[in-house]
Amino acid sequence: MPDSTVAPLDATDFDTAIGRCAIAWRAGAVARFQLPGHDPGTTRLIGDDARPIPVPADGPRAETIARIRAHLDGDLDDLRWIPLDLAGLPEFHRAVYSVTRAIDPGHTLSYGEIARCCGAVGAAQAVGQALGSNPIPLIVPCHRVLAADHSLHGFSAPGGVDTKSKLLAIERTPGFGEPTLF
Repeated sequence: MPDSTVAPLDATDFDTAIGRCAIAWRAGAVARFQLPGHDPGTTRLIGDDARPIPVPADGPRAETIARIRAHLDGDLDDLRWIPLDLAGLPEFHRAVYSVTRAIDPGHTLSYGEIARCCGAVGAAQAVGQALGSNPIPLIVPCHRVLAADHSLHGFSAPGGVDTKSKLLAIERTPGFGEPTLF
């Protein structure tokens, strides 16, 4: 039975340069975001607690969607201005998401660097687990977190590492999406 003290989620999906994304708000803050799935048109937020709404035509929600679309078109925005609802998430996850959200487009950190910034030296695997359950990818840019050797490992969003690589290329991150000699 749903908790009646928690405000309901309003959810919508919308087209972007990389496919159909979905977003859900609780009051004025984003609580969930979903990147496109493998099949066009199949993206939707999972959960019975989200009530579908039309794509907002104006106001802060419309601006959020417009800036996400622009970002995915290559007009980069750090998206840090978007309020988030992280209620109910473990404290360590919130700390990881805070550090991750501070990574600028076109830049990366390693899982170990995130762990150190959270005061949890040696907790790279725990950082990976926290990012693997990130309910707000792109806005909490977990795609900007790489293995210590800068390789792309484990991206839990639909499309996996291919989606991670695509997002890094859009953000003009050095070493991603650039032509190679061989």
